[in-house]
Amino acid sequence: MAKKPRVKSSQFSLVSVPAFWPMAMAASLMESGVELYVKNVKFVEEEIEIHGELRPDLATANTIRLDLRTMLLREYGKPERIPTLVDAPYAGHTAVIADYQKGQSLIETLLANGLGHVALTDWKSATADMSNFDIDNYLAEMVAVIDDLGGCVNIIGLCQGGWMAAMVAARFPQKVRSLVLAGAPIDTDAGNGPVKKMVHASPISFYEELVALGGGLMLGKFMLQGWKNMHPEQHYFADHIDLYEHIDDPKYLAKKEAFESWYGNPIDLPGRWYLQVVQQLFKENRLAKGTFVGLGRPLNLKDITCPVYLLAGATDDITATEQVFDAEKYLGTPERKIEKKLAPGGHIGLFMGSRTLHEVWPAIARWIAAA
Repeated sequence: MAKKPRVKSSQFSLVSVPAFWPMAMAASLMESGVELYVKNVKFVEEEIEIHGELRPDLATANTIRLDLRTMLLREYGKPERIPTLVDAPYAGHTAVIADYQKGQSLIETLLANGLGHVALTDWKSATADMSNFDIDNYLAEMVAVIDDLGGCVNIIGLCQGGWMAAMVAARFPQKVRSLVLAGAPIDTDAGNGPVKKMVHASPISFYEELVALGGGLMLGKFMLQGWKNMHPEQHYFADHIDLYEHIDDPKYLAKKEAFESWYGNPIDLPGRWYLQVVQQLFKENRLAKGTFVGLGRPLNLKDITCPVYLLAGATDDITATEQVFDAEKYLGTPERKIEKKLAPGGHIGLFMGSRTLHEVWPAIARWIAAA
């Protein structure tokens, strides 16, 4: 049997760092001719633009209703009696996940399907003076937002925004008319996804060291590296190959730039907030157990009695299906007022995927309007 070629350590260290890999590839192909060389240069320039110069923008026209310490509250449409508040995940990426691009936007879908007044939490990147902010700081500003919107809202919680929305609904049930939890880890002990395994396998000291390296913050670039390492073959090799093969395709490049301007530009989180989330929510599962203290009181999910819609992704490797659907066990909402939907695709596709936006979210919008 022929031996497989071995990769030299110097080669491996080079290709394992995504910032260096495109340059190494281009250099090795310089002798292949001018035309190919020009294409290689365009490839490297595109890599630099995608990973270093692009910044995300929201797709739908909006106004800034509130400029708070932790967020901008963005407002869409015209005022209604009960507005809908979309709580974007505060997990390292911006609120573009909810308003990605024209024809592929959750906000746009909601507005087109019966919800005329929508607001969005556009969470700010944490600064050094916010390093000691905790979950209560964010809950307090969520409550301020709801009060400013009239005191009662429908809430759509996306991913990590879901447990925050559930906390608000448990702490102030009268302020929430209906609750949608999409890809939201409510019962973090459920299922057997990679995030659960990683959190339980790593001691809290590991996360404390990351926060210390960030000067008291959990830096977005640390989290981005972790997400990419979940699928290294895709992010460090396949993505670059795809880009190289499509370097002369303007439509492909436009889509690639739109996605990477969001995905590749993470935001920073307060270290205290982050460590509280890891320890109390993901390691100890306090929210599901009813032992998490929010704004001075233990939060009991049984206090949530409004209509609830649970949305999970069939191949979600960030939030296991069980972590979403098991919320039903803890809620005080009658079974007849709980809807559950398993959508095709993975985690990001729940909020940004064209198929889910066209086939699943219109029905959810109508459900909210009728709740």
